[in-house]
Amino acid sequence: MKSACWQENTFELGDFKLVSGQILRNARLRYFQIGALNAPKNNLVILPTYYGGTAKGVMPWVDQQNSPLDPNRYCIVIPCLFGAGQSSSPSCAHPTQTGANFPLIDIADNVHAQRQLVERVFDNAEICLVLGWSMGGLQALHWAALYPERVRSAIAVCATAKCYPHNQLFLDSVTTALATDPVFADGHYSQVPHAGLVAFARIYLTWAYSQAFFRDSLYHALGFDSIQDLQSFWEQDHLQQDANDLVAVAKTWRSANVYRYLGDEPALKVPTIMLPSRTDLYFTEADARSDAQSLSAEFQVIDSDFGHIAGGPGRLESETQQVFRAVRDALCL
Repeated sequence: MKSACWQENTFELGDFKLVSGQILRNARLRYFQIGALNAPKNNLVILPTYYGGTAKGVMPWVDQQNSPLDPNRYCIVIPCLFGAGQSSSPSCAHPTQTGANFPLIDIADNVHAQRQLVERVFDNAEICLVLGWSMGGLQALHWAALYPERVRSAIAVCATAKCYPHNQLFLDSVTTALATDPVFADGHYSQVPHAGLVAFARIYLTWAYSQAFFRDSLYHALGFDSIQDLQSFWEQDHLQQDANDLVAVAKTWRSANVYRYLGDEPALKVPTIMLPSRTDLYFTEADARSDAQSLSAEFQVIDSDFGHIAGGPGRLESETQQVFRAVRDALCL
C-alpha cells in the first residue's frame, strides 16, 4: 500500500556554468520526492521530466497501483528540466536572463545539475535507475554516459541518443510557426502570442501520434470524441505555456547528442534498455535500433499505433505495463 506523499523542493545551484561556457545565474532546480533513502543509500531512482511536461506528468509511473516503483522501497526523485517553467527558465530566470535572453541549455547541463543535487541533498547516493520518456529518455542516456560510476541501470522510453536531422526539422517547423506571429516579437512579447502558440500546437499534434492513430480514430481511447476535440485540447494546453519556455526547451532537444560525451568507443558501461515506439515520428524505431547497437544497449520495441505518446507515463495501459516490465528487469525484481 502506497502511503507516502510527493514533496516539492528547490535546490539552489547558484551561478551555474553551462556546457556552452555561459553562466546560468542564480540557477534553481525544482524537484519532487517521494520515499526516503535506505541505510546503504543505494535505492535512489531518478525520473527526469519531458518536453512540455511538468513533474506531475511523470508521477503516474509511481502512483499507478501496480507500479514496481514503490516509494516504500525506493527514494524517487523527479528533477524538472531547465527551461520548462519549474526549474530556471525564460519565464522565471534571473532578471538579466528572462525571456529571449535565456542561455542555451544542453541535456548534459540538466544532468550535471541533477548530479549536484544527488551529491549535496541525497548524500551522494547510488542511483539504482534513471528512467525517462522522450526528453527524459535523453537525460537517462546522458546519465549513463556522463556518470556511469553512479548509475546501476538506465531506461530510455521513446528516445534516441541524439536529435536526428528529421527530428531537428520538426522542431524548426514548430518554432518557426510560433515566430511568424508578430506578437512573439523575437521573444520580446508583452502579451501572449496566441496565434503562434495555436500554430505551434497544431503542428506538434500531427507529429505526436501516428498516421494509424488518426486513420483508425484511436483518439477515442484517450477520451476524445473527434480530432477537433483533441486539437482543441492541444491548443488550450499550449496557450497555458510560456512561449519562450517552449522555444528554450526545443533548443535543448535539438542540440541533444550523447555521442558528444562518449568518444571513439560509444558503448555505455551501464546496463541500458531502449524502448522506442514502433510508430514514433520523432525518435524513430530505426534510429533507436541503430543507437542501441552503437551503445550496446538492450533493445525492445513498444508495438503501438499511438506514436510517440505510446511511452507517456501512465497514458496507455498495455504500453505502460511494458515499461514496468523493463523496470522490473532493470531492478531485478
